[in-house]
Amino acid sequence: MEYYFYFCFFLNVSNTYGSGFAIYTQSSSSLGQSAATIAHTEDASAIFFNPALINKLEGTQIQIGTTLMFPNRKFTSDYSGKTYKEETDLHFPSTFYMTHKFNEKVSVGLGVFSPFGLGTKWPDDWEGRYITTKADMKTYNINPVISLQITPDISLAGGLNILYLDTTLEKKLNFSPLPDGNQKFKGDGMGFGCNFGVLVDLTKDLSIGASYRSRIKVDIDGSLTHNLPSPLLSDLFPNTNGKVQLTLPAQFHFGVFYKGLDPFTFEIAMRWEGWSSYKELKLDLEQPIFYSNTLITPKNWKDTYSFNVGIKYQINETLALLAGYLYSGNPVPDSTFEPTIPDANTHLLTAGILIKKKNFNFDISYAYQKLQNRKKNNTIDDNPLDVSFNANYSANGTYKSDIHMIGLSLTYKF
Repeated sequence: MEYYFYFCFFLNVSNTYGSGFAIYTQSSSSLGQSAATIAHTEDASAIFFNPALINKLEGTQIQIGTTLMFPNRKFTSDYSGKTYKEETDLHFPSTFYMTHKFNEKVSVGLGVFSPFGLGTKWPDDWEGRYITTKADMKTYNINPVISLQITPDISLAGGLNILYLDTTLEKKLNFSPLPDGNQKFKGDGMGFGCNFGVLVDLTKDLSIGASYRSRIKVDIDGSLTHNLPSPLLSDLFPNTNGKVQLTLPAQFHFGVFYKGLDPFTFEIAMRWEGWSSYKELKLDLEQPIFYSNTLITPKNWKDTYSFNVGIKYQINETLALLAGYLYSGNPVPDSTFEPTIPDANTHLLTAGILIKKKNFNFDISYAYQKLQNRKKNNTIDDNPLDVSFNANYSANGTYKSDIHMIGLSLTYKF
């Protein structure tokens, strides 16, 4: 069979109410409203969601935050009936945002955050160990922005994204009757993109907002290393350097905000993510692995849409309650679905508290994300030493996933 190489790991993450591997946990107040913060803002995380909103923020504001994520994933095999559980791991993507309002016309901001990432870790003896055992991807994005108040009711904004990506992936190699080997890739790279936003206040109570984040192409240089059961195999599986280009998708957001039912405010929003650009993954190696210097894996992903609603109830000047719901599709077709990327359609329920005290805002939110059960039933088994599909290692079966999230944010205004 064709050598199905494991570098599809770049999309191997527990997604956080985004499709594929996008991260939208950019502030606790936004998390509490299921990211329905495109046409209004509570804090400087507007740099991510819609930078045109920073004109609404007075003076200078600095925010730090993190989200504690507790993913849970199980796989039940169609072949053996066994259930395997992903090893528990805590993820905590963190953020830093700062905005400054020069005057009524000009505001600037700086964000440092992770727009994509997370990872998975399966047991070394699980059925799909020849597809993946461990994956980790981190991104760090620096995003300066400027926002201009064009008219009293319209603001426009734009910014630059400088993104660094670091990743590590491991899987087993089947050399039966010899013991399994181990394969590890580690690489990093940088890419550049831009983002834009617009906000229109239609009335004193009704606003619409939209934002766009461009694709970012990342050229990743890395090394592929092997731990083999016999030195005789080193000619087929040498340690070598490799290059691959990953295109992170474009994203478009749109929201409608209404505040005419005081003390309640509402926003409904939608999001588009351009995953259809991910048609295949091509890896170029300095030395051939199993007789090939170029390894191409088909993907054929599709664009996705998400729909969400957020509500805030302002109890008094100090305390507000938040709630939200989101539904999101997933980009992975059945034909290329595999456990390195166990994405599925998802539902998200959120709740939070926003506390204002003098120059400080403190937010805490909880979110529960439930991914719909996903079946794998294809011939992807990633076992290059087999000449035909081997159901023993296919990891065909049912994947069940959910994620618990706790968001924390602290804002200082001066």
